[in-house]
Order: sequence, then structure tokens, then C-alpha cells
Amino acid sequence: MENAERMGSMQIKDLTALELGRKIKEKEVSVREAVTACLDRIESVEKEINGFITVDGERALRRAEEVQRAIDGGSLCGPLAGVPAAVKDNICTEGMRTTCASRILYHFVPPYSAEAVRRMEHAGAVLIGKTNMDEFAMGSTTETSAFGPTKNPWNTGYVPGGSSGGSCAAVASGEVPYALGSDTGGSIRQPSSFCGVTGLKPTYGTVSRYGLVAYGSSLDQIGPVAKDISDCAAVLEMIASHDKKDSTSLERTDTDFTSALVDDVRGMRIGVPSDYLGEGLDEEVRRAVWKAADVLRQKGASVEEFHLSLTEYAVPAYYVIASAEASSNLARYDGVKYGYRAGEYDGLHNMYKKSRSEGFGEEVKRRIMLGSFVLSSGYYDAYYLKALRTKALIRQAFDRAFEKYDVILGPVSPGTAPELGSSLGDPIRMYLGDIYTISANLAGLPGISVPYGTDKKGLPIGVQMMGDCFREKTIIRAAYALEQARGRWQGPDRTEGEV
Repeated sequence: MENAERMGSMQIKDLTALELGRKIKEKEVSVREAVTACLDRIESVEKEINGFITVDGERALRRAEEVQRAIDGGSLCGPLAGVPAAVKDNICTEGMRTTCASRILYHFVPPYSAEAVRRMEHAGAVLIGKTNMDEFAMGSTTETSAFGPTKNPWNTGYVPGGSSGGSCAAVASGEVPYALGSDTGGSIRQPSSFCGVTGLKPTYGTVSRYGLVAYGSSLDQIGPVAKDISDCAAVLEMIASHDKKDSTSLERTDTDFTSALVDDVRGMRIGVPSDYLGEGLDEEVRRAVWKAADVLRQKGASVEEFHLSLTEYAVPAYYVIASAEASSNLARYDGVKYGYRAGEYDGLHNMYKKSRSEGFGEEVKRRIMLGSFVLSSGYYDAYYLKALRTKALIRQAFDRAFEKYDVILGPVSPGTAPELGSSLGDPIRMYLGDIYTISANLAGLPGISVPYGTDKKGLPIGVQMMGDCFREKTIIRAAYALEQARGRWQGPDRTEGEV
């Protein structure tokens, strides 16, 4: 531990993933020291944050020795080799339980790893554990978890957002340098905004969904959460791949995402939807968006406000489609093959009913019931097919927008993080909080949340950038330029209102 003591574990926790990777490569820090620093940090803050469901320190330390030998032998030389990481608990990990934050999968240990995890480990990642989340990714606050709520590291009286709240809180609090999350309707970008970290949702199909426990199969996408856009680009470069095991996986040749880390937006066309800046948007968030727009304009981009259209239909279309797909995907959890089974029951059908009633939480039951309703005879045409047609129209609206603009800039959420316990009693209000993020999933677009200031309560504000399909490099370049103007983001200890 000599090097770690010389640097101090507090310094290690403040490094970005790429910075830590460089120090490991230059032998300033060993992989074991990096892992130990993360485990120490988890031990010191986890009781308050509750960002993890599972932490396996012994496994991580064994893996650290294995990775160190490979680095020393020259077989591992990637920029993130030896860097500790965490994975959202709906992404399968061989030999480490994957619960989806649900009682129904409380003891489930997958016999295989997700393709994204496999690619991480192939590049030398050291998996520390699995992060907390809304049950089956259904929620926007990480309060529906069967393992208790995660709390926002900036102020533990507030939520971290969701459903990837555990991953975002773990990065924000310095427990790990980066993590994987999943984004079905904003579940990477919204908690990244609330926790003051950077989150990237790739184009649908860029990262294999093999091993991602399905919520809404046509919407789900794995992506990185990190301290800055450079880390997100490096992680996405590592996990992006064509995968024959996933029929929706895309074969791309443009996955050198770190090549877009250039501070140059001259000539870039940026559109700001007036639909996103109207009633319901917090004034401090609105100011942050326009401040970001002004910075990009000063750097040589053209910025224009425009009307996107169909924004008000995104939320109902999303919840009809996502709930319909969820009701189908979650039908497999019946107490027969794996997962929770009720202790007492009378016959097969009673066993199904009791196992699902006791195993699922309230929000999951609500969405299963909604999905079953919209797929039922007499309502399929009225709701589900209409939602699919609306989805197609939303995609067309974005196609028209991207004929004129390279990047769409706007808010991530109507406001900053709400207080713990204030959202679950009003599900409709919670659903409406996803109004600015949902469209990217309906249209399969890439999107980034970048921290850009804090509100009067000292809570982070994120701004969102969306690009056309396969245009991750464009939004990475815009986000990088914004970061360079903003300066290094200091995390939960920064001054209120500071950018």
C-alpha cells in the first residue's frame, strides 16, 4: 500500500477513470491499491448512500492480482485496464447475484455475464459490485428498490434519480470511477443530472443487450456513467460491439468515440426546442440551458430556438409501449423456474398469483397491469397501436430537426432532484418528469447529460445534448467543448451556483 498511502485514498477517489488508468499504467498506483481505495471509500460512505446492492471485495482483490499480472506482462494495455468499476444490478454477472432490486430475484446468480460486462473484463476492468436501482428499472428516483432507497451524495435528503440512481450515486460519491447503467426512458441521463455526473445513452443497438434483464426491449440500452465525457467516450468505445446473440445489435465501424474529444464546435448547428423551455421548467434549469447555449455560440457554433412538435405525446406513448413490453417480459417470473416462490399456496395458479404478488413491488405491479390492459382485446388498437404510430411520428419530427441541426440542446429534467419520499405518492407527476428524456428512447437516438451548475439548494443541474442516430461523436464533441469551457467538475463539495 506504499504508493496508495503516498497519494492518499482521497486523491484516488477524485481521479477520473482515464487518469487512474494512466497512473496504473505508469506504475504510480497498483491495481490492488486502486481497488482497495474504492473498497475503503464504499465502507466509509455506503451506509449513508446505499448505492450498492452487492459488493464483493474478495473477488475484486483476486481479479486485481490477475489484471496486474496481465498489465505487467504486456497483454493488457488499454486505457482503462485495472480501473475498478460497478454495474447496475439488472446487468447479468456470472457468479455474482443479479437481483434487479426485486424480491423476486433476491438470490438469483446468473450462469453467464452480459456481453457488455464480458467486454469490460476483457479490457481489464475490475468489477467491484452491483449498484442499486428502481425495481426492474421502473422508476425515476431509486426509491422502488427492495433493498431500500439510494440517497443523493450532494444532499442525502434528496433522491439520486433513477432508475440508474445507484450507479450515478456511486460515481458521484467517489465509490467507483465509472459504472454501467441502463436507459429505457432517461434512466442514465436523469440520475446523472441529479447526481452531477456525466451519463451517455448510445444509439439503440450500439451496445449489446445480451444479459441485460429486459424492461422495454425496444427501448432499453446500456451506457456509461462517469465523471466526465472523456471517461464516457472511453467506456463506450470499450463496450460497443456487434453481438450475434442480440438480434437488435448493430454492426458499426465508427466506434472510435474518443477521437471526438476535440474542443472545436465551429460551424456546428445547435437547436434548442422551444417545446422544452415552456411551462413546468424550473427557471434555474432554463438559465443553465441558455448559459450552455451561449458558451457554445461563443465557441463558434450557431444556436437557434425551434419548435420540435409532438413533445406532449411522448410521455403517454412511452408508458403505453414500455408497460406493454414489461408485462410480456416479466411474465417469466412465475415462481416455477427460478426466483422467488411463495411459501404457501394451493395449486399451480395460486402459486403463480402469490409468488408474483409477494415478489413484485407496487410500481412494477402498476406497470404490468397497465401493460396487460393496453394489450388486451378491445384496447390493443385503441392504445398500443396508437402509441406505436405516435412513436413513428416522433421519430419523423426528429428526422426533420436533424436535417437542420447537428445537436439538440435542452434540459434533462424539469427541475433538480426532489426530496426523498415526495414522488412515489404521485406516479403521474413522476412520469411527467421524464418528458425531456423519453423521446431519445422512442426514436433510438443518442443523448448525453452534462453537469452545468447547481441550484440555490446546492443540487446539480444537468443539460442534455441529443444527436441523430449513429452521431455519438457529434454530441461527444459538443459536450467536450462545453466541459472545457466549464472547467473541471468538483463534485458534491463545490460552491452553490458555481459552474
